[in-house]
Amino acid sequence: MSQRKDPCQKEACAIQKCLQLNHYKESNCAQEIQAMRICCSKLPTKQSICCSGFHDQPVAKENLQGLSSVESNKTAFTKC
Repeated sequence: MSQRKDPCQKEACAIQKCLQLNHYKESNCAQEIQAMRICCSKLPTKQSICCSGFHDQPVAKENLQGLSSVESNKTAFTKC
């Protein structure tokens, strides 16, 4: 049984990598999180498991402050 690759897996893995390199300081990974939001905004709600929790988030940069740790943990289930 083959599984399809998640359409936003690349962006999810970039968030994981950035957070690990930056000791989980979300503010240092704003660019990666923004890329994930853009990717998720292009997909229907149920098409990407990586986008769970991102569909309700605005894409605008001014909204990157105050991200919850729940958002960054959503990528933890993605194999990179």
